[in-house]
Amino acid sequence: MRALAAALLALMPMADAAAAEPATLAGHVEFLATLDPPRNFDHPGSLDRAAAYIEEQLERAGWTTREQPFEVRGNTYRNIVARRGPADAPRVIVGAHYDVHGDLPGADDNASGVAVLIELARMLADYEPAVGLELVAFTLEEQPAFSLGAMGSAHHADQLVAAGVEVRAMLALEMLGYFRDLPGTQRFPVPVLGWWYPTTGNFVGLIGRWRDRPLMQQVQAGMRAGGDVPVHYLASPLDFPGLDNSDHRNYWPHGWPAAMVTDTAYYRNPNYHTRFDIPGTLDYQRMAALVPALAAAVRSLTQTEDASPP
Repeated sequence: MRALAAALLALMPMADAAAAEPATLAGHVEFLATLDPPRNFDHPGSLDRAAAYIEEQLERAGWTTREQPFEVRGNTYRNIVARRGPADAPRVIVGAHYDVHGDLPGADDNASGVAVLIELARMLADYEPAVGLELVAFTLEEQPAFSLGAMGSAHHADQLVAAGVEVRAMLALEMLGYFRDLPGTQRFPVPVLGWWYPTTGNFVGLIGRWRDRPLMQQVQAGMRAGGDVPVHYLASPLDFPGLDNSDHRNYWPHGWPAAMVTDTAYYRNPNYHTRFDIPGTLDYQRMAALVPALAAAVRSLTQTEDASPP
């Protein structure tokens, strides 16, 4: 499973652990978005190639990984889990799904989130958290798994419950590559939100339930301290459109704080779930600036044994 990924990795320069390089992020996105056939539910072989690539990258960054396999309709799919920190401490989860919707490239959705996850691992290569920290590449976030209840993140959450793990927080990295500096490029499910939030699509959004507000405030503060990409959060009732459209949804039923980190997907990116969601449409400079911001937020969540956000 790892042979192709290992060969490709041998040709790629190692990134400086102190910085995220736009070209390195672009390389991750290019690999995932050009897999043929696309990395979706109907092509488990391509999902395996994507998983092998991600696993090799995380290991090269100094993390110990394991595969978390499960079966759906006779096929085996796998999450890739990298963990460090005390095994008996509360845990923080940061994840991104690597599958794609249909036979599409899926550069922003969600090769961008996976690329940021990989470079986050590299930036945290020498970091020793006070609690458990898991970086997870999820399979099967997209349809039909989404509606079947067969999402990789649901399997991951269920296994945490079975193991008796206490989860402090979960962050889902979902579409993190599309930014625009023109006014009017940011839309909202409820137009009145334009009174409170920027209408220029150059920020990162933190999306969660009202009860996740303390988590999002802590993440926002950490990201603002660690980078220069604007960050705004939206805490909302559960019936808000798009609130649960990613992997964080599967941690809520267990009572755990969880939120999505996103460029807001179809409220900004017109290429969402189309053949135009290709690597050349993404802003790798801003993605690179986002990585240290997320690293600062992760450190703020994992540097003490206190199990609840302030």
